[in-house]
Amino acid sequence: MNQAQSMLINGLTKTKHVANAALVNINDGRVLASTPGFKIQSQTQVLIDAFFKDLHQVRKNGLYFKAQAYNCIRADDGAIYAKDRDTGLIAVKTKSFILVATYGQGMYPSVCVEAVEKLADYFRKKGN
Repeated sequence: MNQAQSMLINGLTKTKHVANAALVNINDGRVLASTPGFKIQSQTQVLIDAFFKDLHQVRKNGLYFKAQAYNCIRADDGAIYAKDRDTGLIAVKTKSFILVATYGQGMYPSVCVEAVEKLADYFRKKGN
Protein backbone atom coordinates (compact mmCIF):
# COMPACT_ATOMS: atom_id res chain seq x y z
CA MET A 1 0.00 0.00 0.00
CA ASN A 2 1.41 3.40 -0.96
CA GLN A 3 1.13 6.56 1.12
CA ALA A 4 -1.72 8.02 -0.95
CA GLN A 5 -3.75 4.82 -0.65
CA SER A 6 -3.17 4.84 3.09
CA MET A 7 -4.46 8.42 3.23
CA LEU A 8 -7.62 7.42 1.36
CA ILE A 9 -8.28 4.50 3.67
CA ASN A 10 -7.33 6.14 6.96
CA GLY A 11 -8.57 9.64 6.16
CA LEU A 12 -11.74 8.78 4.30
CA THR A 13 -13.14 5.27 4.52
CA LYS A 14 -12.42 4.95 8.23
CA THR A 15 -14.98 7.74 8.79
CA LYS A 16 -17.60 5.09 7.88
CA HIS A 17 -19.23 7.73 5.63
CA VAL A 18 -17.06 7.22 2.55
CA ALA A 19 -17.69 4.01 0.63
CA ASN A 20 -14.87 4.33 -1.91
CA ALA A 21 -12.26 6.86 -2.94
CA ALA A 22 -9.57 7.47 -5.52
CA LEU A 23 -6.88 9.99 -6.33
CA VAL A 24 -6.56 10.86 -10.03
CA ASN A 25 -3.71 12.73 -11.71
CA ILE A 26 -5.24 15.60 -13.69
CA ASN A 27 -2.48 15.67 -16.32
CA ASP A 28 -2.68 12.09 -17.55
CA GLY A 29 -5.78 10.58 -15.92
CA ARG A 30 -3.84 7.91 -14.05
CA VAL A 31 -5.33 6.59 -10.84
CA LEU A 32 -2.55 7.16 -8.33
CA ALA A 33 -4.35 5.42 -5.48
CA SER A 34 -7.75 3.98 -4.70
CA THR A 35 -9.54 2.10 -2.00
CA PRO A 36 -9.64 -1.66 -2.55
CA GLY A 37 -12.06 -2.68 -5.30
CA PHE A 38 -12.76 0.87 -6.54
CA LYS A 39 -11.71 0.56 -10.16
CA ILE A 40 -12.23 3.81 -12.03
CA GLN A 41 -9.38 3.99 -14.56
CA SER A 42 -11.85 3.85 -17.45
CA GLN A 43 -13.81 6.73 -15.89
CA THR A 44 -11.06 9.23 -15.08
CA GLN A 45 -11.56 11.21 -18.28
CA VAL A 46 -15.21 11.74 -17.31
CA LEU A 47 -14.04 13.49 -14.13
CA ILE A 48 -11.35 15.53 -15.87
CA ASP A 49 -13.79 16.63 -18.59
CA ALA A 50 -16.42 17.46 -15.97
CA PHE A 51 -14.08 20.03 -14.41
CA PHE A 52 -12.32 21.37 -17.51
CA LYS A 53 -14.85 21.07 -20.36
CA ASP A 54 -18.34 20.22 -19.19
CA LEU A 55 -18.95 22.05 -15.91
CA HIS A 56 -22.03 23.80 -17.28
CA GLN A 57 -23.38 20.48 -18.58
CA VAL A 58 -22.75 18.82 -15.22
CA ARG A 59 -24.79 21.56 -13.51
CA LYS A 60 -27.57 21.15 -16.04
CA ASN A 61 -27.66 17.38 -16.63
CA GLY A 62 -25.77 15.81 -13.76
CA LEU A 63 -22.93 13.32 -14.04
CA TYR A 64 -22.85 9.75 -15.32
CA PHE A 65 -20.11 7.87 -13.47
CA LYS A 66 -19.53 4.11 -13.12
CA ALA A 67 -22.90 3.23 -14.71
CA GLN A 68 -24.73 5.50 -12.28
CA ALA A 69 -26.56 8.73 -13.10
CA TYR A 70 -26.10 11.42 -10.45
CA ASN A 71 -28.01 14.70 -10.13
CA CYS A 72 -25.84 17.73 -9.59
CA ILE A 73 -26.03 19.37 -6.18
CA ARG A 74 -23.01 21.65 -6.65
CA ALA A 75 -20.56 22.14 -9.48
CA ASP A 76 -17.88 24.81 -9.59
CA ASP A 77 -14.19 25.07 -10.42
CA GLY A 78 -13.20 23.35 -7.19
CA ALA A 79 -15.82 20.71 -6.45
CA ILE A 80 -18.66 18.63 -7.83
CA TYR A 81 -21.25 17.17 -5.46
CA ALA A 82 -23.80 14.83 -6.98
CA LYS A 83 -26.33 12.34 -5.67
CA ASP A 84 -28.93 9.80 -6.67
CA ARG A 85 -31.40 8.68 -4.01
CA ASP A 86 -29.26 7.30 -1.18
CA THR A 87 -25.89 7.36 -2.92
CA GLY A 88 -23.61 10.16 -3.95
CA LEU A 89 -20.33 11.27 -5.39
CA ILE A 90 -17.96 14.00 -4.25
CA ALA A 91 -15.16 15.13 -6.58
CA VAL A 92 -12.74 17.83 -5.48
CA LYS A 93 -10.04 19.35 -7.66
CA THR A 94 -6.63 20.47 -6.45
CA LYS A 95 -3.71 21.78 -8.52
CA SER A 96 -2.58 18.29 -9.56
CA PHE A 97 -5.34 15.88 -8.55
CA ILE A 98 -8.99 15.08 -8.54
CA LEU A 99 -10.03 13.39 -5.34
CA VAL A 100 -13.23 11.42 -5.87
CA ALA A 101 -15.27 9.65 -3.22
CA THR A 102 -18.62 7.94 -3.04
CA TYR A 103 -21.05 7.40 -0.21
CA GLY A 104 -23.87 4.92 0.11
CA GLN A 105 -27.11 4.30 1.90
CA GLY A 106 -26.95 5.00 5.62
CA MET A 107 -23.89 7.23 5.26
CA TYR A 108 -24.00 10.96 5.97
CA PRO A 109 -23.17 13.03 2.87
CA SER A 110 -22.01 15.94 5.05
CA VAL A 111 -19.37 13.77 6.74
CA CYS A 112 -18.20 12.49 3.34
CA VAL A 113 -17.92 16.06 2.03
CA GLU A 114 -16.05 17.23 5.11
CA ALA A 115 -13.55 14.35 4.95
CA VAL A 116 -12.90 14.76 1.21
CA GLU A 117 -12.53 18.55 1.43
CA LYS A 118 -10.16 18.18 4.39
CA LEU A 119 -7.91 15.77 2.47
CA ALA A 120 -8.05 18.03 -0.60
CA ASP A 121 -6.97 20.97 1.59
CA TYR A 122 -4.02 18.88 2.78
CA PHE A 123 -2.94 18.33 -0.87
CA ARG A 124 -3.39 22.03 -1.64
CA LYS A 125 -1.19 23.01 1.31
CA LYS A 126 1.47 20.65 0.00
CA GLY A 127 1.30 22.44 -3.37
CA ASN A 128 -0.47 19.63 -5.17
